[in-house]
Amino acid sequence: MMRRSLLLIASAAVLVLSGCASTSPEWSSSTDSRRDPRAAKAPRVDLSKQSVSSIMAPSNDLWIQIRQGFQLPELDSPLVEQQTQWLVKRPDYVNRSMARSSRYLFYIVEEVNRRNMPTEIALLPFVESAFNPEAKSTAKAMGIWQFMPRTGQDFKLTQNVFRDERRDVLQSTNAALDYLQRLYKQFGDWQLALAAYNWGEGNVARAIKRNQAQRKPTDYQSLTMPRETREYVPKLMAYKNIVQNPAAYNIVLPELENHPYFVAIDVTRDIDVDVAAQLAEMSLEDFRNLNPAFNKPVILAATDQQMLLPFARAELFQMNLASYTKPLSSWTALKVTKSETPEQLATRLALNPETIRDVNNIPRGMRIRAGSTVLIPKPPGKQSDISEYLAEHGQLKLDKAVPPKPKTSKPAQANTASKSAPKKAANPKTASTQQKSPSTNTTKSAKTGTTSGSGVSASVKTAP
Repeated sequence: MMRRSLLLIASAAVLVLSGCASTSPEWSSSTDSRRDPRAAKAPRVDLSKQSVSSIMAPSNDLWIQIRQGFQLPELDSPLVEQQTQWLVKRPDYVNRSMARSSRYLFYIVEEVNRRNMPTEIALLPFVESAFNPEAKSTAKAMGIWQFMPRTGQDFKLTQNVFRDERRDVLQSTNAALDYLQRLYKQFGDWQLALAAYNWGEGNVARAIKRNQAQRKPTDYQSLTMPRETREYVPKLMAYKNIVQNPAAYNIVLPELENHPYFVAIDVTRDIDVDVAAQLAEMSLEDFRNLNPAFNKPVILAATDQQMLLPFARAELFQMNLASYTKPLSSWTALKVTKSETPEQLATRLALNPETIRDVNNIPRGMRIRAGSTVLIPKPPGKQSDISEYLAEHGQLKLDKAVPPKPKTSKPAQANTASKSAPKKAANPKTASTQQKSPSTNTTKSAKTGTTSGSGVSASVKTAP
C-alpha cells in the first residue's frame, strides 16, 4: 500500500512552469492537489498521458529569453566596469556559477516573467550566492537568495528540524520575488529596491529622508550607503553585461535549453533521501542539489512536500518505484519528554548513541532539552509516517550537559579532641562570597546584519 500510494502521486508529476499558463495553455492541466498557494501556480502534466520530452518552448535558448526581458536602466558608474572586469579575470568562477545556475534558471525566469519583473532579477542569485543552494553567510543567511532567519519567517519560509525552506528552490524564489516586488512598490525604483534587499528597507528609507532634508537627489547613486550596498547593483549589472554580450568578454555561456530542467513530484509517504535518489538513478549529490531544503535523511509526507527531479529522471523514478518492494523510509521521530543526553536516550530506547548524535547533529557534551524533536531509526514493524505536528513544529534545543559530580572518599574520623573543640564562627563576608553566584551565561540576540529585516547578509560563504 505504501509503495502504491507514492507511485500514484509520482505518475501525476508536476512540471514547475510558473507563468507558462498565460503564455502556453497547452502546458497546463486542471490537476492541482498541492495545497500551498505559492505552488498552485505551477501547471501540471500527467506523465501517464503525456511525455515530458514532447514539451516545446517558444525559444530553444533560455539566454535569448533572458536578454529580451532586460528592463533595468544602465547605471552610469565606474563600479559597473570594475565589477565586470573582476568577473572577466575569473573565468573559472564564472563558469562554475553559470553551470550551477542551469538547474534553476528556467523556473526563476518563468516566475519573473509571470510577474512582469525585469529579467535582470533572475540573475540576482549570481550576486547573492553564485547560485549555490547550500551557501551560508557569517550572519546565517541561507540559500541562493540568502534569506536571513527573521526575514525567512516573515515570508513564511519554514525553518525547523526537518527542512529549511530558505534553501528550497521553489519557496525561496517565490518569497524573494514577493519581497522585491514589495520593495519596488515602496520605493518606486528597482535600483532602490535592490539596495533595500541588500541593506534593509528601513536603512534605505532613512538615507532617502536624510537627502531630502538636505535637498539632495534621492536616487541610488546619490544616497550614502555601505560599500557592499554601493557595489550591489553594479555587481548585478556586471552579470547583465556578460549575459548580454558574452563574446565581448571572451566568455562562453553554457547552453541552456528553454524548457523545464526539473519536475516536482508530490510525496504522500515518508521516503528516505537515499532511496529517492536510488529510484531516480541519481547520485546523492545531484539529488541534494535540487532538494537542498531537507535537513534530515528523510522526506516527510505530512507537510505536502515535493521532491524535484530532472525531468528525464521522473519516468525512471516512476518505473523503478513500481518494482521496489523494500520500506521507503527507515526513520521516525519522537518528542523528548525530559532533558537527557544522547547516551541516556539511546539506553532508554536500546539504540546506538552515535546514530542519534550523528543524524541529529548533536555535539558531544550537549544534552537534549525536554520538548525537542529527535530523529531515530524506525523500530521493526513500525509502518506509520512521522506526524504532521512533529513535521511542522519539530525543533531541537540543546543545553550543555552537566558533568556528573566526582565521587569523594569519606573523611577520616576526627579524634575526640577535635570533636569537642568549639567551631570558629564563620565570617559573614567570607560566607557570602562562597555562595554559588547566579549563572551569567546569557544568550545574545542573533546578529541580523540589518536594522530592518534585510533578506541578505554581509558576507556569503560559497563554493565558487
